Formats: sequence, C-alpha cells, structure tokens
Amino acid sequence: MNFLPFPELESDRLVLRRIDISDSDVILFLRSDKTVTKYIKRPENRKIKNVADALNFINQLKKNLEINKSIAWGIALKKSPAIIGTICLWNFSIDNSIAEVGYDLDPKYHGNGFMDESLKAIINFGFNKLKLCKIEAFTHYENEKSIKLLMRNGFQFKQGRRDEENSLNSIYELEMPKNYF
Repeated sequence: MNFLPFPELESDRLVLRRIDISDSDVILFLRSDKTVTKYIKRPENRKIKNVADALNFINQLKKNLEINKSIAWGIALKKSPAIIGTICLWNFSIDNSIAEVGYDLDPKYHGNGFMDESLKAIINFGFNKLKLCKIEAFTHYENEKSIKLLMRNGFQFKQGRRDEENSLNSIYELEMPKNYF
C-alpha cells in the first residue's frame, strides 16, 4: 500500500484533496467546534485547542501519509479551494485489508449530500485502489445523521462488537461486495 503520490479524488460537486498547512484555521474549527465534535470523544492528547495544535495535527497527517499509516482528505467544493470538512481512512488492520473511515463536516454544509458524496468516493477508493475487504465506522449511538449516512451507503450495524475505547460508540461495517470489481 502506497499513498504517494497523493490520490486527489473528485465527485460531481467536490474535490477531495490533500490537507495543507493553509487549512489550519478550518482544521482548528472542525476539531474544536462543539457542534462538530458533539458525538466525538477524543483523549486529551488528540484534542485541538489552538492553531499550533492544528498545525501539529496537519504535520502528523503528513507523516502518517508518508509511512502509509493513514490517509486524510480535505473536502472542498469544486468552485472553492477552502475545505468544508475532512474524511479519512485510518486504523488499518495489520494485513491492510480493513480500515476505519472517519469524517467531519462544517455544520453550514449539513443536509446537502456532501458527506454522502465524499463517503461514496472513499468507499470506491478503498475497495478499488486499496483492495480493502472491509471498511469500518465507529459512531456515537445517538448520532442519527452519521448512522443514516452509513446505512444509506450499505454499512451494517454489528450488534456484538464493542468499541473498547468508547462504550458510547456503535460499530458499522461495510464488506466489499463479491461482485464489486
């Protein structure tokens, strides 16, 4: 698995592009805004409280990309380079056959189908380019919008699985369909 050169993705209305230092203000907002993070429980060392933290986070994303540990995209409208959210594949299994998807979106853009469009692009990338067998999502059991998004995209709730780090999370899985290719 190799994430370089960075795979920029496009959909009808969006460009999923590399997150850059110039995105630090948006990253600070997305990782600290109470509405965006309402259902996200992060350990203290992963919280972003200021621009310096955002810059460190962006640099960590770059390092993780270079060592093929994770890949994160900034979600931007085709008509504007500014990101409105992020989406990533991370927490890969040892054999790189399973990855977790994570995402956030500026509340001003909720209800427009942008995250649905982004998730479809990531699912396609994960199964076609990375040859993943399964994509997982961990979401708070009360986060109805995230749950609807996942289910609309074929993810199935895994009744018996528990998130060891956050008991409030439910786990959803999407297995690569047998006839996907």
